[in-house]
Amino acid sequence: MAAYEATIKWQRGADEAFTDQRYSRRHRWLFDGGAEVIASSSPHSVRVPFSDPAAVDPEEALVAALSSCHMLFFLWFAARRGFCIASYNDKAVGEMTRGPDGKEWMSRVTLKPEVVFDGGKRPTEADVSELHHLSHEACYIANSVKSEILIEATAQGLEA
Repeated sequence: MAAYEATIKWQRGADEAFTDQRYSRRHRWLFDGGAEVIASSSPHSVRVPFSDPAAVDPEEALVAALSSCHMLFFLWFAARRGFCIASYNDKAVGEMTRGPDGKEWMSRVTLKPEVVFDGGKRPTEADVSELHHLSHEACYIANSVKSEILIEATAQGLEA
């Protein structure tokens, strides 16, 4: 099986005492292909200026990873069935809640993919529903979390 790596780098600022908890949570994610992402704690968890609202926080990254994984499988399954996709857009939403044990967790992620099909062979609504089901079942990230994952999909360019 494959292994995946990410390097996370943070350094305390010269003017930050740290133990007073007044330090920047801004840090970097470095990936093997050379991509670098500026990350931070969520401003919902740690107030600005100690969080960077322009950076990606781990909670957003989890939602994006679920959405991206689902999309990649959807594109693959659609292509294998001969359906051509012009565009795929998802405005996914993750919801944090407090469990009975008092711990906060990402309890639900709702994917809202909007798929536009074109080309000669068009899917039916049933085909699109099956593609989403297959994609959800195959998604590595969805198979790795306990969060409820809902799919509220729309599609254009279907078979008449």
